Order: sequence, then C-alpha cells, then structure tokens
Amino acid sequence: MVNQKLLRLSSTLVLVGVVLVTIIVEFLHPGGGTTYADTLAIWAVSRDWTAIHLGQFVGMAGIGAGLLVLFFALGLSQGAPRWVGFFGALAAGVSIALAAVTFAVDGVANKMAANAWASAPAAEQATRFASAQALRWLEIGTSSYLDFLLGLALVLFAIVIVQTARVPRPVGSLVGVSGLAYLVQGWVIGTTGFSSATFVPTVAGYVLLGASMIWLYIVAWLGKESVQAVPA
Repeated sequence: MVNQKLLRLSSTLVLVGVVLVTIIVEFLHPGGGTTYADTLAIWAVSRDWTAIHLGQFVGMAGIGAGLLVLFFALGLSQGAPRWVGFFGALAAGVSIALAAVTFAVDGVANKMAANAWASAPAAEQATRFASAQALRWLEIGTSSYLDFLLGLALVLFAIVIVQTARVPRPVGSLVGVSGLAYLVQGWVIGTTGFSSATFVPTVAGYVLLGASMIWLYIVAWLGKESVQAVPA
C-alpha cells in the first residue's frame, strides 16, 4: 500500500533540498578566481562562507532524507523490490553522512585553511598553500563519492517505481535519468575536479530531480490515501 502522506513528505523534502542548494549555489556562493591563490583570497574575505555551506548541507540532507522517507512511502513489504528499495535507502542514508563530511571540509576546513594562508608570513605561505590545496583535493574526492551515492540511490528507487508501478512509471523513469546525471557528475568531478565539464550533469541532475519531485507531489495529492499496486 502506498502511503500518500509519506509520499507528499518525501517529494517535499527532496524538492525543498533541490531548491535550497540551487539558490545557494547560484546566488549566494562566492565564485572562484582564475587561480587557486585567487580563490583562496576570495574565501579568506568571505564572512558568510561557513553559513552558506551549512545551508548547502541542509539542502543535501533534505534530499537524502526525502529518499529515505520514499522507501517507507512505497510500502515495499517483500520480494526483490523491497531489497532494491532497501539498498536505495541505505545509499541515501550514506549520502547524508558523506554530505556532512563534504561540507564540513568545504565550509569549515577550507575556510580555516584560506584564513591561515592569507595571514601567514611570507616564509610560511608555500606550506599553508600546500595544506589548503590538499584539503581542496579531499573535498573533490568526497564530493565525487557523494554524487555517486546519491545517483545510485535515485537509480535504485527508479527501478523499484518502474517495476512495481506504485506511482506512475514515467515518474520513476525521470528519477532514474536524474540518478544517471548524478553518476556522471560524480565521475566528472572525480576525474577533472570542479571544472566546467561538471556544468551539464549538475544542471541536468537538479532539473530532472526537481521535475520528478513536482510530478510525484502532484500524484500524491491527487491519489487516494492508500493505493494498492503491483505486489512487491
């Protein structure tokens, strides 16, 4: 049985998370410089850096939490779909933990490293710069795996939706395509860093995921309180 209340909660959490992250990245997050030294200088003077990244974490945690709720909303009681959904929920939960690590590095450690580099005497500049760059590489690694885990969760939930038809299959297909975009984004970040090559998969992931959640929200509001679907 599909729980419509949990379905509405799930789609709302994911959609709010997508909107929050998008707004922060597009309008609040400081841009980078032409060199990493320029970028560090921008971070050093930013007064809102930590708060901005806390907001990004809240948004990503909302997406992960929404997917966890989706597992219970779909009412998967037995069989292969339940196991697929379970591993999807597990991947979503791990993505929340990995988001915490990613934004702790980016929002706290990177800021402290930038401040230390900017205020260091000339003799220590090179050492401070190397430390800051190492933290940046750590952030790239955790960001890459965050996208991998989130993409995996979305693909697994898409499989469940398409197989069981507990909500319209096209919604599941859209969720699956968004998951593939996140998987591509994770690979691109892991192989090229935060380069311009991440633009297309990043935008595709957010747009497709947001669209699928709007669709899911409408389905949840129009549906009956409990819906019997294909046994799973």
